[in-house]
Amino acid sequence: MTKNVRIGKTEVYSTPIGLGTNAVGGHNLFPNLNDDTGKEIVRVALTNGITLLDTAFAYGMGRSEELIGEVLKDFDRDQVVIATKAAHDPANGGAFNNTPEFLTHSVDEALRRLQTDYIDIFYIHFPDEATPKNEAVAALQKLKEAGKIKAIGVSNFSLAQIKEANQEGYVDIVEDEYSLIHREAEIELFPYLKENQISFVPYFPLASGLLTGKYEQGVIFPPEDLRSKKPDFQGERFKTIIDKVSQLKLIAADYNTSVAAIVLAWYIKNPFVDVVIPGAKKTEQVRNNVKALTVHLTAEDYQRIDSLFS
Repeated sequence: MTKNVRIGKTEVYSTPIGLGTNAVGGHNLFPNLNDDTGKEIVRVALTNGITLLDTAFAYGMGRSEELIGEVLKDFDRDQVVIATKAAHDPANGGAFNNTPEFLTHSVDEALRRLQTDYIDIFYIHFPDEATPKNEAVAALQKLKEAGKIKAIGVSNFSLAQIKEANQEGYVDIVEDEYSLIHREAEIELFPYLKENQISFVPYFPLASGLLTGKYEQGVIFPPEDLRSKKPDFQGERFKTIIDKVSQLKLIAADYNTSVAAIVLAWYIKNPFVDVVIPGAKKTEQVRNNVKALTVHLTAEDYQRIDSLFS
């Protein structure tokens, strides 16, 4: 059995795989979402051994949090780790806001929507232009001391901003883009986080589906599809990634599992990654992602995957 992961220096512990919930209530992000399906996705995650739910105000402007709050009533709250985020200020056209007043208000509003009296991990979702980052984090530290949050996180911050935020050592966790095909974080970010006992959570771990093996060479994305605008899905880069993923299929076959499970197992074994949070639009995807917890890559296969995408 894979053991739980400690978040920073806190007393928050999570399974190595969580659930990214941007497709739970994130009507502003995805077309044709169904709230009942969203709630079922959360339920399936919690009944299949996932403990961490990663949400944000920006997912449906609070709707994701509301749906999770409804499902939470049927579970033992102490067995669930809720991570949420805020920065988009509705009173200012959705502009990023990191002021102590805004963050304090955001935590109270998130508690109300989630129908709970504490949040396990609260992230500043994006940096704003003006607020000194250590002042923003100091406001969260007060909320931590008051018992409203248990761990302090930042997301989408540059390394310089993380250092500014962590001047007093209050930052427990960082969430940022990282995957087998986006590895810039390894150079400077990871050593700093390790040295300061700050946990790391990658978002887009399956690279919008690119690392699941569902795409073949020659697929064309229509102009209205967001993927058609992403460099990873264009030209030679797309072809190169697909070639490498086809080699992952051989490794997946050795373990009698899916490409997605192999990739997620690689993150679980990665010493710099603490929790990986693949999203899901269907309950079946959640069940498949959970299987990664039973895939134990050999050191050799871990290295083989690492080198393939280095």
